[in-house]
Amino acid sequence: MTAPAAPSADDGPATPAAPPADDGLAVLYDPASVAVVGASDNPEKWGYWLATGALSGRARRAVHLVNHKGGRLAGEPFLPDLAALSAPPEHVVVAVPPRHVRPVVAEGLAAGARCFTVITSGGAGATEERALAELVTSNGARLLGPNCMGVVDTTSQLRLSWGDFPAGGLGLVSQSGNLALEIGRQLARAGQGFSRFVSLGNQRDIDAADALESLIAHEPTRAIAAYVEDFRDGRRLAGVLAAAHAAGKPVLLLTVGRSAAAGRAAASHTGALVSPYATVAAVCRDAGALLLGSAGELVDVAVHLMALRTRPAVPAPRRTAVIGDSGGQGALAADAFAARGLDVPPLSPDTVATLRERLPAGAGTANPVDLAGAGEADLATYAHVAGGLLHSGDVDAVVLTGYFGDYASANPAQGEAECRVAHDLADASLAAGRTLVVHTMARDTPALAVLRERGIPVYERIEQAASALAAAARTAAAAPRPPDPHTAPPAAYTLGDGGYESVRELLASYGLAFPAAEFVTDADAAVDAAHRTGYPLALKAMGLAHKTEAGGVALGLGDAGALRAAFARMRAATGAARYAVEAMVTPPYARELIVGVRQDASFGPVVLVGAGGVTAELHADTALALAPLSPARARALLLELRHAPLLTGWRGAPAVHLEAAAAAVCAVARAAADHPELADLEVNPLLVHPGGAIALDAHAVPVR
Repeated sequence: MTAPAAPSADDGPATPAAPPADDGLAVLYDPASVAVVGASDNPEKWGYWLATGALSGRARRAVHLVNHKGGRLAGEPFLPDLAALSAPPEHVVVAVPPRHVRPVVAEGLAAGARCFTVITSGGAGATEERALAELVTSNGARLLGPNCMGVVDTTSQLRLSWGDFPAGGLGLVSQSGNLALEIGRQLARAGQGFSRFVSLGNQRDIDAADALESLIAHEPTRAIAAYVEDFRDGRRLAGVLAAAHAAGKPVLLLTVGRSAAAGRAAASHTGALVSPYATVAAVCRDAGALLLGSAGELVDVAVHLMALRTRPAVPAPRRTAVIGDSGGQGALAADAFAARGLDVPPLSPDTVATLRERLPAGAGTANPVDLAGAGEADLATYAHVAGGLLHSGDVDAVVLTGYFGDYASANPAQGEAECRVAHDLADASLAAGRTLVVHTMARDTPALAVLRERGIPVYERIEQAASALAAAARTAAAAPRPPDPHTAPPAAYTLGDGGYESVRELLASYGLAFPAAEFVTDADAAVDAAHRTGYPLALKAMGLAHKTEAGGVALGLGDAGALRAAFARMRAATGAARYAVEAMVTPPYARELIVGVRQDASFGPVVLVGAGGVTAELHADTALALAPLSPARARALLLELRHAPLLTGWRGAPAVHLEAAAAAVCAVARAAADHPELADLEVNPLLVHPGGAIALDAHAVPVR
């Protein structure tokens, strides 16, 4: 069946109207009455599916169908307008052409409606849609959409959308309707489904943070998933993600941007290294959410995490045992888990001895365990071996990989016994308080149905099981770190050209150290300044973002002759009008870092630390967080780098002064947070060494 085409709308950015004190989302999910405006008896129309879905909840709420042309659906007559309703509709679904949306909403407000789901676009563009949101929220109501697919709550018999939404424990918030349908089909194949589904549309009022926050306290929702492209108030969203983690509700996020070439024309190293996707990844890490790569991966992880939610005492699956029907399957499974950071440890001597008593002489009793045909000889072996490992204390999780679940397909006479063993496997997992996962070559057999009903995740590919277990371990290990508080910024800074001279002055006011320097316009002034800074020194051309590539840096100049020659070459190469004469700083065991902050449209200032110098983009060894930072958080970011061993002492070299380095990071982050008129603020390199930290260059880009 082909979905009816939904109208498009301008996707331009907009700030949602402020919600009233009562957020109104209860009436979004479980209204006492629903009116569908634009209802139809034609299955090719959106109005048909919205009306049919609304009527499926007639046992719980009053349902009114509105179409000025008249008609009837499933015995329910179409009323000419909202004024004809016998009682005020709490929730109005609008599926009329865009030019009629505002009149319908106005009519609904006059009738007492408290929530509107607008399927079609809300007007000719973003301005009209913002005006529609203002109309709704100023009257104390809420707006979902416009240009959305609707809302579903399987726990309250609310179906106001096109498509099939199987019932289950996953709450989904999505800017893509088709992606939601794909996730729904995959969930159904895994024996799971949705608790709630919210299609965000253009987010003119109810946004991703609102919808996600509403799922935290919703008891039937065992895990939360989201597909978001436009994060709007990213800082608030980060707080909601952290709150969900704190409440024990894992959040699985999909977004786009991994392949975007956002940094190709960037005016700074920071601009090239801080992509929107990298920012979202950092926010998810610090909020305890999981950023995943596909709908399939999301479903695999969600199925496992929802099963864990039914057993809150189950430990994180860091240590895994593998049971295979063959050595090859077991070995490949062990490799898949190890590649994702999970431990497949050797088993204790006592556990090995117990396995040897239960398995034939040719079986493998290490980890992975090779049953060597014992399962075929006696199906109960699967439960005996899995139960022994689950109770052994050697591991946190057991993965059964191979043929189990498919015996009845080849021999129906084994169906009852295979289902019995499936129950035994589930019993063993429950009694041991440990995770059991099954990877099987079968599909949709009675034994697998038993496992799914008993909360045992079942996967068709071993990499699915490995990804799910690894995600569960990451979720358990996450320690959410909400952004540090940010006070109101001072008056705007007079940036000048954004070059080294003016930015150096700004950052020095925040406590960042720089070498002694003077700024000059000609060679004579440069020589005069050198008498005060001393030799050797550096000469730098001002007004260039990438000085080295342009020939705008000369280092280690030892006397006036070298300085004059360098000045002449630099002026010819760059045409710069102003130059820095700066003392050389060459402390032993020094390392170069980059510290930059980029103003993100959704998340505000995002700080980056990484391996610095002219090879910063080549190394691309960076860590990100929302600014401003505490010293402890800045230090933790530095230690996340691949190059961190060079900072802590590599092969006998002394460690750099990490506290001084962290303080420098905090200074740059605070300056950028206080001055949102700077799109980018960067120090590169920041020279960190055993005695402290000193900035050797700085650059800023104003907001345009």
